[in-house]
Amino acid sequence: MRVLLLGASGYLGRFVADRLLADPAVQLTALGRSDEADVRFDLSTGSPGALTRFLDAVHPGVVVNCAGTTRGSGRELIRHNVVATAAVCESLRRSGCGARLVHVGCAAEYGSAQAGSSTGEDAVPRPGGPYGVSKLAGTELVLASGLDAVVLRVFSPIGPGTPAGSPLGRIAEAMRRAMQQGDSELKLGGLSVQRDFVDVRDIARAVHAASLSAAQGIVNIGTGRAVRLRDATSLLARVAGYAGSVHDQGGGPAGQGPAEGQPAGAGPGAPGGQVVGGAPAIPAQQHGAQPAPASYPYPDGCGGWQQADVRTARDRLGWRPRIGLEESLADIWMEAACRI
Repeated sequence: MRVLLLGASGYLGRFVADRLLADPAVQLTALGRSDEADVRFDLSTGSPGALTRFLDAVHPGVVVNCAGTTRGSGRELIRHNVVATAAVCESLRRSGCGARLVHVGCAAEYGSAQAGSSTGEDAVPRPGGPYGVSKLAGTELVLASGLDAVVLRVFSPIGPGTPAGSPLGRIAEAMRRAMQQGDSELKLGGLSVQRDFVDVRDIARAVHAASLSAAQGIVNIGTGRAVRLRDATSLLARVAGYAGSVHDQGGGPAGQGPAEGQPAGAGPGAPGGQVVGGAPAIPAQQHGAQPAPASYPYPDGCGGWQQADVRTARDRLGWRPRIGLEESLADIWMEAACRI
């Protein structure tokens, strides 16, 4: 099976490439903007005609689209998450290869959900920020393309390679600095949010399974279990061997009240906490110093709760997550510890 992978050098794309290369039946070609790609091509600026000619030459049976960006201005988000996806769809329509499209979407397309609920694929998307809006637009283009296509809506990816700018990446870095400096107390903000954390290697397995399946439409990829960021932080501390105490200084999602156990005055503007989410974590403020910057909401625009309904992935892809949260966090910590 010939597979064309778009975005192979990105966070998810690297693990998808590894998974596909492990299948002896797969002949993989990587196309992207980096020098690591087999073929250099910028989907956001390249012409659909040029991509069509490449598809006709390579004649893949499956195209996997992991390309895109998670940050930047609205213009950049549209260019990389919408225009690029439109180019892929148009090229596949023009091409005679008849390839199946596996498009990697994001749970940020759903937006916030009611606490305690599991979000199914039939939920009405209400993205809470520009990133989610741009990813939803890309998904709608794929679904309306008339192609043999499936969209994997990935919930919160973690594990090896977790970006240092992500919430858990920043927490690991703050913990590393606390251990390096001998701090016995770590104050963090915004730990009350709950997310469905799924290991990036399990996501790669889902992409592989989707490539081999006949599933179409939207399929959620998550664990089906929301975990409070505070609990993930406690588990990370245990994995890291951090013997100090970790305090939640509030600063949850916009519109959310104080974290559990916090006084009414604590919250997004409470001093003394480290920033997690919208800005790098910073050391706790010393007595007499200027107040710490306000804590920012979790950066996906999904409020305080997200949890996937993963029955469709089980039934149509034969996929279940295999890697537990502790193993994912151990890999995040290993990379952070290497910077000591």
